[in-house]
Amino acid sequence: MNVAQYLLEKGVSDQIALITEKEQIRYDDLRDAVNQMAHYLVQNGVQVGERVCLLSANSPFWVTTYLATISIGAVAVPLPLSIQPEELEFVLQLTGCRIVCLQKRARRFVPESIAQDLTFIFEDQNLLDEVVEVSIHPIDKPSTEAVLIFTSGTTSRPKLVQLSHQNLIANTESIITYLELSSTERIMVAMPFYYCFGLSLLHTHLRVGGTAVLNNHFAFPEKVLNMMEVTECTGFAGVPSMFHTLLRNSTFVSREFPTLKKVQQAGGYLSTVLISELMEALPQAEIFIMYGQTEATARLSYLPPQLLPEKLGSIGNGIPGVELQVVDSCGDPVVVGETGEIVARGDNIALGYLGNPEATSQKFIDGALQTGDLAMVDEDGFIYIVDRESDILKPNGMRVSSQKVESIVMRLPGVVQTAVIGVPDAERGEAVRVYAVLAPDVHLEEQAIIAHCRQHMARPVAPTQVRFVKQLPLNSNGKVMHAKLREMARQELLTSEKVMVA
Repeated sequence: MNVAQYLLEKGVSDQIALITEKEQIRYDDLRDAVNQMAHYLVQNGVQVGERVCLLSANSPFWVTTYLATISIGAVAVPLPLSIQPEELEFVLQLTGCRIVCLQKRARRFVPESIAQDLTFIFEDQNLLDEVVEVSIHPIDKPSTEAVLIFTSGTTSRPKLVQLSHQNLIANTESIITYLELSSTERIMVAMPFYYCFGLSLLHTHLRVGGTAVLNNHFAFPEKVLNMMEVTECTGFAGVPSMFHTLLRNSTFVSREFPTLKKVQQAGGYLSTVLISELMEALPQAEIFIMYGQTEATARLSYLPPQLLPEKLGSIGNGIPGVELQVVDSCGDPVVVGETGEIVARGDNIALGYLGNPEATSQKFIDGALQTGDLAMVDEDGFIYIVDRESDILKPNGMRVSSQKVESIVMRLPGVVQTAVIGVPDAERGEAVRVYAVLAPDVHLEEQAIIAHCRQHMARPVAPTQVRFVKQLPLNSNGKVMHAKLREMARQELLTSEKVMVA
């Protein structure tokens, strides 16, 4: 089945599909707009299997173009607005895109050296005077490519993940099942659709005939909260950095959201202290702690809300249709207390990486996804993330999870957000450095954070350095870029060495 048809077949004609700050789009109007755009793409010679780039913030234009592209059997390539010109040129060459649908303000990202070979479709462009019905292209093979989506790119250059119609439908069905979504749902979408988590919100809520409320201004959280109240959202979803801001640096905890019933958290580790604060702030809501990867379309696991107090810190188990195992270096399931890698199987596992067979062969083995995430299981089989292998710290030759250190630092009420990395150290081999963002009018000394950590963890692995920053480097999906912090630390070291030499 074509995923565009799948997503739009249940929405009632006069039900609101999309809400923005300026307009409301009903399902009938959305279907008409998709037909219109699909016809325009066909008129511009877009063929089955051809890739179409989409460079826009969340908007009805984004949704329309995305669904229209897939409906005619072409492949959607959503790109972040923050993409650099050289990176965009690489993507266009890799994908062979000749059609770029974009906001006018994004035109500056397109290098002039290749612009002459492209056809641009702008957000405010008039397409046709009348709606033309376009037949949905049938999908004979479930493995047919539907979307190419960027990985998060927090540690290395992003890759383009190949997602099939089957991947998208399978993951959407799974998420709808465990969240128990219905047409009454109204989700606040403050994450971009070019991010797999944000895109999954669109998929699930269109499929059940619900409503997606679009807000691209999370840099101003009060605007998001105001819109949530006005539109009476029943759901909210976010990555850890968003919950850090809401709980520690906004009016979120002092407001009441009587209609808010489902809260989703994924996209990285959220410390248990903040999960507890979230539960306290929203006693009426179900809080779903989830885990996923772009290579798994979106979601891999969830913890049932009723188990949060008992299994605090766990990512739960595999979602419906997904098998998760934590295995050792031999591929055998780990015993309780042993650390291993999470391996996943299911219809949501991606086809691979476009144009990167080496990375594909390392990540996808015998139909299973090697996540690269280290975890443990408890006596009931519930999974607890330890860290990504690349983020494990090794002070004094000992291994410690950066997430564990971050969780301890977050117990200090004045800390809004933190990130921890290892930096070269002559005495320890590697020193643990904390980067911390403080709430306004909060003052903490470096030694206060170090002393706090030493109270809660062994001294040899505790942080010895703290840097206070106004904000952490985040990628376009709101995830902390540890690679950027390591580069900042390297530059600091080089500068100090130059000063010493001088």
